[in-house]
Amino acid sequence: MKIHLTAIIRAKKEHQAEILEVLQNMVKEARKEEACELYSLHQGIENKNEFVFYEIWKSKEGLALHNEQLYIREFAALIDVKLQEKPQIYLTHIV
Repeated sequence: MKIHLTAIIRAKKEHQAEILEVLQNMVKEARKEEACELYSLHQGIENKNEFVFYEIWKSKEGLALHNEQLYIREFAALIDVKLQEKPQIYLTHIV
């Protein structure tokens, strides 16, 4: 079953540009993964510090493999220091 993932990420204002760069790299790398069907990044219009990922993965196993990638672990290391809060992640499927 395909997994649809939405993630909301709120950067601290002083780290917004750096976080954007990291997130754009995540897009580039994730799109290379076999299980990735869609990986899009959006930035808030009114709040430039807010980013939203919309992703579609072929399977939960593919998503699990994605979460083990070095570039995802490097992003995770920034969460406590450069984000306002932990990312909000929603896993869904089409009904």
